[in-house]
Amino acid sequence: MWVNSKRLTEDVRRWRAEGWVTPQGEAYILDDLARRGSGLNLASSLGILASVLLGFAVMSFVAAHWQEMSRLVRLSLLVTLIWAGYVTAGAFASRGKQMFADAAILFSVAAFGASIMLISQMFHIDGNPPDAILAWWLGAFLSGVVLRSNPALAFAMVLVAVWTGMKTGDSGHVHWPFLAAWAAITAAFVWHKWQPGTHISAIALAGFVISLGYTLETAAPHLIVAGIGLAAALAAVAVLRLHIGFDAIAAPALGYAIGVLFAALFALQFIENTTTLQLLIYAAATLALLLAAIGYGLSYDHRGALWLGYLGFSVEVLALYWKTVGTILDTSLFFLVAGLIVAGLAFLAWRLAHRFDGSSAHEQGTRA
Repeated sequence: MWVNSKRLTEDVRRWRAEGWVTPQGEAYILDDLARRGSGLNLASSLGILASVLLGFAVMSFVAAHWQEMSRLVRLSLLVTLIWAGYVTAGAFASRGKQMFADAAILFSVAAFGASIMLISQMFHIDGNPPDAILAWWLGAFLSGVVLRSNPALAFAMVLVAVWTGMKTGDSGHVHWPFLAAWAAITAAFVWHKWQPGTHISAIALAGFVISLGYTLETAAPHLIVAGIGLAAALAAVAVLRLHIGFDAIAAPALGYAIGVLFAALFALQFIENTTTLQLLIYAAATLALLLAAIGYGLSYDHRGALWLGYLGFSVEVLALYWKTVGTILDTSLFFLVAGLIVAGLAFLAWRLAHRFDGSSAHEQGTRA
């Protein structure tokens, strides 16, 4: 798990000052944090980026001198490069430098992918390019699982998205095998208990669901996507309100569900051909969704929902302006009505907050 070490250190010291943590407990926590050293720092981040760049640099050099080498030398060189990365990863892991070990694993994964392309060229294999990506992401996935490398799994998820995009582009249909690949990598993330991986999985799944609006061969595909987003958002809110122990999953899921729902409603308004009445209905639903997201974010300190609401509201208003710019009267009337509604909601929220603060102060005074 990635940890903001500086912030955690400050929190632990504050907890000790408040009496929530004993001095001995503070020392143990800070010592454990220092020994783990698992945070993503600048050195490890640059190490991972460097490994990928070096991997492709080496393979580009090999490709440039490809014709000058015999087939045996070519194959030997490719295998050597791949295993050199894994051996280096083992050396780093044995010294407790896991992030540098991950960087070396990524080097091997990059070399493996480039090897697929070069070997295909060497033996004049005219295959399907998505199949090469399929083999590549499977190799990255196995490396991530066997060697417990989270960055390798993250790279595998990126390759799965590329694989699905290529298959969808070639066929024009939904690439349902994405879900099986997504589930396998997500299960590995959960097994590793790597929280950033769950966000990567959520982003990939949200992108796939949004794409269904453009690839499903059915009537009103964007409405189906909107229904999926709405159902996911309601389910996440229910889990958060019931406090059944899945808040760590439900909280970010709510943000991604709102994103899916907004993307579908945006497509219905500004990509699909809609009548004026349909535009008004969809616009009202979108604004209601975004205001609800803002309200929920403020009430329950859900920053993801709050900022998605603010950003989405800005995008929606600007898009509506450009959509209706030809009818100045309708545009001004719309913004007048929308402004009055939002102002009214702001006043209502202020009154509720003021009443809540007054009630709290009265209860404290009574107890005193």
